[in-house]
Amino acid sequence: MVARIYKPARTAMQSGKAKTQEWLLIYEPQEPKRIDPLMGYTSSGDMLGQLRLSFETREQAVEYAERNDIPYRVEEPKETKRVRVAYADNFKYDRRQPWTH
Repeated sequence: MVARIYKPARTAMQSGKAKTQEWLLIYEPQEPKRIDPLMGYTSSGDMLGQLRLSFETREQAVEYAERNDIPYRVEEPKETKRVRVAYADNFKYDRRQPWTH
């Protein structure tokens, strides 16, 4: 029952930073999910898979895990590399790829 503490990344459908400023504590699955043969639903007997705790800081999440004797693994967030591009760069004479319709 190892918990994972991490800061979630943006989803592909997000342009903003919603729900990426908090740290999450999520338990790793203890058993694989199984498919119900009759209806085809995916299910699991792992109740801790439903638990998702959020914290404002990394230290609060680590302190909670240590206080409750939960083994944990911390995953540091990756730095996002922003590349500034101007609209006028689409029409530069020395583009790497030629501009066509």
